[in-house]
Amino acid sequence: MFAKRTALVTGAASGIGLATARLLAEQGASRLILCDRDRAGLASAAGGLAGPELELVPGDVADEAYWDHLGPALAGIDHAVINAGVAGSGAITTLDYAEWRRILAVNLDGAFLSLRAAMRAMEARQSGGSIVLTASAAGLKAEPGIAAYAASKAGVLQLARVAAKEGAANRIRVNTIAPGGVETPIWRETAFFNDLVAAKGSEAAAFAAMAGIATPLGRYATADEIAGQIAFLLSDACATVTGTTFVSDGGYML
Repeated sequence: MFAKRTALVTGAASGIGLATARLLAEQGASRLILCDRDRAGLASAAGGLAGPELELVPGDVADEAYWDHLGPALAGIDHAVINAGVAGSGAITTLDYAEWRRILAVNLDGAFLSLRAAMRAMEARQSGGSIVLTASAAGLKAEPGIAAYAASKAGVLQLARVAAKEGAANRIRVNTIAPGGVETPIWRETAFFNDLVAAKGSEAAAFAAMAGIATPLGRYATADEIAGQIAFLLSDACATVTGTTFVSDGGYML
């Protein structure tokens, strides 16, 4: 499906990013540019990817200088998966501003810088392209205790819609995926999940408990399932799809 294609994937060291990179490699991508601030994790992830030419570019997606440096390497990209993100929790009245900025910097500023770099490269190539940004159901449905994360993901949703309109003239498609719960390591960044793991005895039991309460289907998605949905949005099968949000939440939004 992605034979002779080049793709950028941010947040590629684990979770959805790694699963997507793996799937693109399996489906014939010839070159993958993989970004993550976890240098060791990125190197480990690359060890499990066979087939494509790999360019590992560790760094902070929220650093404009990082993208200025990376820009030339993006020449010729066909696809981009803007996925890097962090989690966090806290009520608005008790949330520290530094924590607010930490989450917004990666999830929204980083998404903007990544998207801008990808769109610039695709415009220069003059052959179109497709981009998927990882948003979240949290950006669509209000819940207490996640103001910074929810605001960042709501921003990603609107950023992608504007990008879809701006990119259309150059045949650049921009869509978002909005997962609900996904069984990925990002949950370990939240206090309530770690407390639940301690209470239930394992991460699997904690995921099962949360999914049983939050989703009509009674289960969370796996990273591989979300990767498959991202690949579909990137693919030529969605050649007329842009500016849309693919909600993958087990019925959470119902």
